[in-house]
Amino acid sequence: CFLASEMVLDPGAQDLAGPQKSKRADPPKVLKKVAERKSGERNGIRSHSSLAPTQLEAPLRTVSQVPGPLTCSFKVSKMLGAGTSLVSNGHCSWMRRSESSYSVNSTGSDCSRARIRNATSLPHIARYSAREPPPVKSPCLLVALRPINVDKEKEIFFQSKYTYNPQFEYSEPLSSSIMSKYSIASDRFIEQAIRIMKSVVQMYGSYENFEVATGGAMLSKSKIWTCIRSYMRKEGCSGEVVVRLSEDLLSQAVMMVENCRPTLTINLAGARQYWLEGMLRHEIGTHYIRGVNNSHQPWHSAAGRKLYGLKPANPTEEGLASLNSVLYRKYPFLWRAALLYYTVFQASRMPFCQLFEDIAKFVEDPNTRWEYCVRAKRGQADTSQPGCFSKDQVYLDGVLLLLRYRKSIDFKMLAALGKVSFEDVEHLKKIAILQNTRIPHFMRDQSRYLDQLHHITAVNGLTDEELLKLIPK
Repeated sequence: CFLASEMVLDPGAQDLAGPQKSKRADPPKVLKKVAERKSGERNGIRSHSSLAPTQLEAPLRTVSQVPGPLTCSFKVSKMLGAGTSLVSNGHCSWMRRSESSYSVNSTGSDCSRARIRNATSLPHIARYSAREPPPVKSPCLLVALRPINVDKEKEIFFQSKYTYNPQFEYSEPLSSSIMSKYSIASDRFIEQAIRIMKSVVQMYGSYENFEVATGGAMLSKSKIWTCIRSYMRKEGCSGEVVVRLSEDLLSQAVMMVENCRPTLTINLAGARQYWLEGMLRHEIGTHYIRGVNNSHQPWHSAAGRKLYGLKPANPTEEGLASLNSVLYRKYPFLWRAALLYYTVFQASRMPFCQLFEDIAKFVEDPNTRWEYCVRAKRGQADTSQPGCFSKDQVYLDGVLLLLRYRKSIDFKMLAALGKVSFEDVEHLKKIAILQNTRIPHFMRDQSRYLDQLHHITAVNGLTDEELLKLIPK
């Protein structure tokens, strides 16, 4: 189990209460139950009474109490039939659900069943037969790259007054091909990155002032859940995504498929009053919705992408998500993308302690600097050597590419086509399956969306002439 607060935000799900007592339906209530069942099926869910007898008999889960912030866990106590999974292609499936302690019945010996939407509306998840065991996968790249001794090394580093170069350890050997792919940093947009950060420091005095002025107050868990519920309703995806709150992320948030469910993990330290919705536009409004749309397309698989000659989804994917995260701000500075780009470039030339000192001209807080330096040095064991993990430069790369071509891109089509590059939109839209695709609520008015991109360009001191020179046709 992941020791963090977790919940599936489904307004149609029952509250977490004690065990439900079964009642026999009286004859006068039969017609009402049939009507309710049909209404539920039209909305993609099926009532308890519509399940097959074998499903009703199978005790799917038990609850055990564990110490710590995770207050309940679930176990499958009876094997399901061959070819059946907890997330199925039927109208209703049982799912794991746990929540932060404030909302769990304190005496609860059981947790109620919750419903999710039709699994066909979610990104494709392969199913395996009983005779074919699922393949063993390595941990997510972001998880594998987080040192297992990061807290210990941080303590030593701070006790040394920032003169010690951490010696990181990892849970398993890192892929040499991955590390090689992301070992080279670029300086192509370093001038723009520095200019953006200097503009912020000039306007606000420091990053810390910028964070408080534009991010607002830190949010409590209850307020975070409320904001997330509200956003999910805007996008029409309530109940589709498991949401977790964590204090153990190097990034602001991460979206992945875990235990056959789309899962969003949010860093509590980054959940600020005015920034949270931007984070949700980044993760749900961009990554998740494009993933769902991608599952409907003929290029949803690796073979399909090769067949249609698709370019890599990045830097378009992360560039689009980064732009969406700062929409509607009065001063939508691309600070984070710029600092990540700069830190990676400097990490390729400096040991850890020198890098830590170097970025102090932009970030004063030692804990924030530590996080950025660890991100840039991910994958290294001995950080006394120059070296970087350059993947974080993709954010500014993607942002500047999209701003360069913003006047000619059909952004609604870019969202509808799924995980594709903006360069592939023109030839793919002729063969795309556009039925049942989703457009994020903030992108539906394309004229207003484009006005926001113009505003982002101007606030960050960029001009069309400069972008054309940086990124010629």
